[in-house]
Amino acid sequence: MPKRNPQQPKPETLWMEGLKTVGLSLFLAFGIRAGVAQSFFIPSGSMEPTLQIDDRLMVDKLSYRFQTPQRGDIVVFQPPTEALSACGLSPNSHDSFIKRVVGLPGEKVEVKAGRVYINDRPLAENYLASKPDYERQAQFIPSNSYLVLGDNRNNSCDGHEWGFLERDRIIGKAIVRFYPFDRIEIFARDRS
Repeated sequence: MPKRNPQQPKPETLWMEGLKTVGLSLFLAFGIRAGVAQSFFIPSGSMEPTLQIDDRLMVDKLSYRFQTPQRGDIVVFQPPTEALSACGLSPNSHDSFIKRVVGLPGEKVEVKAGRVYINDRPLAENYLASKPDYERQAQFIPSNSYLVLGDNRNNSCDGHEWGFLERDRIIGKAIVRFYPFDRIEIFARDRS
């Protein structure tokens, strides 16, 4: 029987090292999903024409730790209780919403005559399916809150129905549509 080199690892040690490597890989994969990026799918037409039903998106969950949401960002968030009620969802729903940031903290916002006005100036919105057929009285957006609306304004349960979105409810911003493959797109902020 050949002598075993004392410096050569035992087969059990190799097996344990492989198990540790697989465990570390799984931990990192789930850690990235929880902290850096996550994929989401679009279940409704509230963001048409920008996003279609069944689109798949990658959402950046990290950058808002270092910067604030800006007008034009498409954000995924946990809806407030008022949103769940206004949209006819169960108060126990864990569904995320996706909408566009339209109004920023401290701004005066209103919707009239088919336009959104920010600080009494009409907002140019070239991404809309159609102009809003509703009105919203002028209000100032509280600090640390945003007005988020769907691009399909007349078919979106959004901030015009339930109010402002607090900053801490935002999960992240959509950065890329990766499916369907014929419509892959990196989302740049619309600076309207």
